[in-house]
Amino acid sequence: MLYRLLYNLIFTRFDAEFAHHAGMFVIRAADAIGLTKLARLTPDQTSQVAAFEKNFSGPFGVAAGFDKNAVAIRALGRLGFSHVEVGTVTAVPQSGNEKPRLFRLVRDRALINRMGFNNQGAVQVAARLANLRRANPTGLPVIGVNIGKSRVVEVENAVDDYRTSAKLLAPFADYIAVNVSSPNTPGLRSLQAIESLKPILEAVLAEANGVAVLVKIAPDLADEEILQVADLAIELGLAGVIATNTTISREGLLTNADEVARIGAGGLSGAPLKARSLEVLNLLAKRLTGRASVISVGGIETPQEAMERIKAGATLIQGYTGFIYFGPFWARKINRSFKA
Repeated sequence: MLYRLLYNLIFTRFDAEFAHHAGMFVIRAADAIGLTKLARLTPDQTSQVAAFEKNFSGPFGVAAGFDKNAVAIRALGRLGFSHVEVGTVTAVPQSGNEKPRLFRLVRDRALINRMGFNNQGAVQVAARLANLRRANPTGLPVIGVNIGKSRVVEVENAVDDYRTSAKLLAPFADYIAVNVSSPNTPGLRSLQAIESLKPILEAVLAEANGVAVLVKIAPDLADEEILQVADLAIELGLAGVIATNTTISREGLLTNADEVARIGAGGLSGAPLKARSLEVLNLLAKRLTGRASVISVGGIETPQEAMERIKAGATLIQGYTGFIYFGPFWARKINRSFKA
């Protein structure tokens, strides 16, 4: 109730990106004074999940994009997320696309973003992660690091760019997620083609030094292309596939079409992705069963929907947009629903 009041009075009155930064400030401040400890899950309140040779306190974590620079990992863990996937991080620091670049579609419980991988770069994020682990040898959620191509690097030079990020970040990550599926970096999605993707993944695996490597794909791929990525994951021995990223589709939205057109380009996330994300999960789970994991993300809002993804074959699940619409205890509620 309090969060809904704050959302209506404050967050809906401000630019979505400003509201996000304000929310992050509040989360970090609450953690600094110990308030997030009150929400922390205890081992008997949820079911642990083993994946990538790590123990997750529950299946539900926060997807990449929320904590781009690894500044709120501990706080997000205490709010109930079993894992935090930071990033997307690029080898070269970058400011991202022009503002405004983040938009709410309230009627659809969705977001459109064209952030463009704004982040402080792999060197700085790696240093922050190193300091975080030194200061908190226990009590952190599982940490994934999502890496992407630097905008200034041409597509044909992407392999070395991903290699650089992996080398810098893998020592401080519990897993590495290779992002080739954001619609907001020119040419990036072309890297999902098998002939382009394979050398990137081979380079990241070589630098990961045993840290689990996953690839994150778009929901807009054709079913046959999704299965080709699954087969490549098996061939290379990846730990899994993250499905899915945001979509460029605008089908079936409740938001006025003129408003959607005014917003323009970007990746759509949130409730409208439910159906396609589940379809992709079903495809991958059948192909990968026993050989690689699937992290399902896209449109998950309720404990029932979270359970549906696990029953469909997901090892882990993630959310982001629902955090904006349902508030700080959303993750805790979902992970508690998996209590043994």
